[in-house]
Amino acid sequence: MSTESDIRAFLASRRAKITPRQAGLPAYGGNRRVPGLRREEVALLAGVSIDYYVRLERGHIAGASEEVLDSVANALQLDDAERAHLYDLARAAAKRPARRTKRARGPLPDSVLRILDSMTDVPAFIRNGRLDILAVNRLGRALYSPLFTDDVPRPVNIARFQFLSPDGPDFFPDWDQSVNTTVSLLRTEAGRAPGDSELTGLIGELVTRSEEFRTAWAKHNVRLHHTGRKSFRHPAVGEITLDFDALELPAQPGVTLTAYSAPPHTPDHDALRILASWAAPENTPSTSQ
Repeated sequence: MSTESDIRAFLASRRAKITPRQAGLPAYGGNRRVPGLRREEVALLAGVSIDYYVRLERGHIAGASEEVLDSVANALQLDDAERAHLYDLARAAAKRPARRTKRARGPLPDSVLRILDSMTDVPAFIRNGRLDILAVNRLGRALYSPLFTDDVPRPVNIARFQFLSPDGPDFFPDWDQSVNTTVSLLRTEAGRAPGDSELTGLIGELVTRSEEFRTAWAKHNVRLHHTGRKSFRHPAVGEITLDFDALELPAQPGVTLTAYSAPPHTPDHDALRILASWAAPENTPSTSQ
């Protein structure tokens, strides 16, 4: 899709999510042809003319000021991820540099790998915005062991495994939430890096080969992924739910370190200890993929 098409679909999808009541507007008439706000209602809330807002929603957003974008974001009650995505789309439309103009290239520094190796009690890995796993520690490799079989192409890509491998749905038991998270992360990255040909190729492959990805992609959801909980169904320890924290590496733009943990004295913590014992014979250091 073109940038104009992405802008049109994104703004229309966000408008459809807000009811007049949520926006503090009276819901005149019982037969509304749209599920959310009308264009004229968004224009009223944003303080712009209806003609101008229609132009914005048609994708002509390149010349919009920050004040206008903020007003539209406020009118549509965008969250932080959606607001950032709107700005990314506006930059792409104006052909201005993205927020992160430089992205890490080449192997990760040895110092970063040493940090990853030192995290012996928690599964951890480093990924880029395309969800390629660039490096993984011993326990992280054990947790994600279904992704590291010989028949999975390198670099290991979480989204490709999830949607194209027959083992994907079993490994991610909370399937609907996992699908939304993965697709939203890729949609967010597509806004940040519209010129990434490898990302475009990955998305094209997934859209072509996976109906579930195609359906989720069409929703235009985006999100920031800093902390939360994630469930796995592991072949050695069964179902396990872990807390995760994702930290962007300032010296490696576009690269994120994710670590998992479980509260002490819980079944999930016990499962994590069993996983560590199961992985112990491998004794493998953190490796770039």
